[in-house]
Amino acid sequence: MYNDTTRLKEILSNNVNLNEFILELIKNMIETLLKAELTEFLKYEKYESKGRNSGNSRNGYYSRDYETKYGRIEDIQIPRDRNGEFEQQLLPPYKRRDSFLEDMIVAMYSRGVSTREIGKLIEKLYGQHYSAQTISNITEVAIEAIKKWHERKLKERYSVLYIDATSIKIRRDTVENEAVYFVIGVDEEGNREVLDYFIGAKETSEKWEDLLNGLKERGVQEVLLGVMDGLPGIEEAFLRVFPKADIQRCIVHIIRNSINMIRKKDIQEFTQDLRTIYQAPTLELAQIALEEVNRKWSKKYPRVMEKWLNNPYIFTYYKYPHSIRKAIYTTNWIERFNKELKRLIKSKEQFPNEEAAQKIIYYQVINYNDKWSQRALNGFKEAGEQLKEMFKERYQ
Repeated sequence: MYNDTTRLKEILSNNVNLNEFILELIKNMIETLLKAELTEFLKYEKYESKGRNSGNSRNGYYSRDYETKYGRIEDIQIPRDRNGEFEQQLLPPYKRRDSFLEDMIVAMYSRGVSTREIGKLIEKLYGQHYSAQTISNITEVAIEAIKKWHERKLKERYSVLYIDATSIKIRRDTVENEAVYFVIGVDEEGNREVLDYFIGAKETSEKWEDLLNGLKERGVQEVLLGVMDGLPGIEEAFLRVFPKADIQRCIVHIIRNSINMIRKKDIQEFTQDLRTIYQAPTLELAQIALEEVNRKWSKKYPRVMEKWLNNPYIFTYYKYPHSIRKAIYTTNWIERFNKELKRLIKSKEQFPNEEAAQKIIYYQVINYNDKWSQRALNGFKEAGEQLKEMFKERYQ
C-alpha cells in the first residue's frame, strides 16, 4: 500500500517542493475513486468470481492529464470496461480547473450525491468541514453557467433533431412528477449535442413549440428531419417552427404501443413480423411487408394495424441515405441519455426545487456533449454529401 507518511518524510528530507507530494496524493485519491466508480458500475470487485461471464469486465486504462491549483497531474490512469459503457463522472470535461476540491464537490454533486454526504466525505478525506450549505453555495456557480448555456448561439443547420421528454419529482409546495424536455441535434458530419432542455409541469405540444422556437431564435434555421414519439399535436408543432422539415415517428414507440394492445402469447410472433416492415431494404419492400402483416393480423387486432396503416410518418427514414436509417427511425439516443439521467438521480426521491434539478441535469448535459464531441454518429460521414444536397434542394 502506498505510504503517504514515508513519502512525505522523503520529500521534506530532500528539500523537494511540498506540492509534489500533494500532487501524488491527489493523483492516488483520484485513481482510487475512479476504480471505485468502475466497481460500482460493474457490480463486482476485481478478480471476484461473479464477474465471470457477466457480460462486461475491466479492460485496462487510458491516461489523462489534469490541472489543479497545485499544478499539473500527469498520466492519471482512468479505468475502462470492455463494452465501452463506463463513463467516469469524477473528472469534469475540462482541462483546467481553479480548485480541485471545489471541482470534486461539483463532480460528486453532479452524480447525485447529497450535499450532506459530500460534506462527510470531504471531512473524512481532508479533515476540513464543509457544511451542506457551503457545498450548495459552491455548486451555485453553475446557475450563471446554466443561464449562459441556455442562451448560447447554435449552428444554423442540423440534419436531425431528436426530441423526447422524461420525468423527475420536484417539490413546489407539494411533490409531483414534472417533464424534462430534451432536444438533441445532429449536424451534417454526425456531431451530436444536447441543444437545450426545459423543465415543465406536464409534457405538451405547446411547450415543445416554445422550446423549438427558442432554438430558432438562437440560430437554428435549417432542419431536415425531426424524430419524435406520438405525443398528440407534436408533429404539427414541430412543422410550425420548421415547415420544410420531415417528421419521423419513433418506430420503437409504435412497436411498444402495439405490444400493449395484443395478447402475451402473440407478442413474439407479432414483433418478428414487424421487423420485416421496418428492416426492409427499400420503401417498396417495406410497404409490401406491411400489407402482408396487415393481412395476417388485421382480423385479430384491427385497431393495432390501423395505427400502422394510417400513420404518415412511419416510413420517412427511407427518404434518407441508407447509412443513417437505423439512427433516425428511433429516439433511442435521447432515451439512453434519459436512462443515464434517471440512474444518476435514483438516489434522490425528489428535488427540493427546480434549481437543484437544473444543476444536476446541466452537469450531465455538458458531460454528454463533451463525450459526443469526440466521436461522430455512425453513418453520417458517409451520408455527408447527400445530406448537403438535401439541404440545398430544400432551403436554397
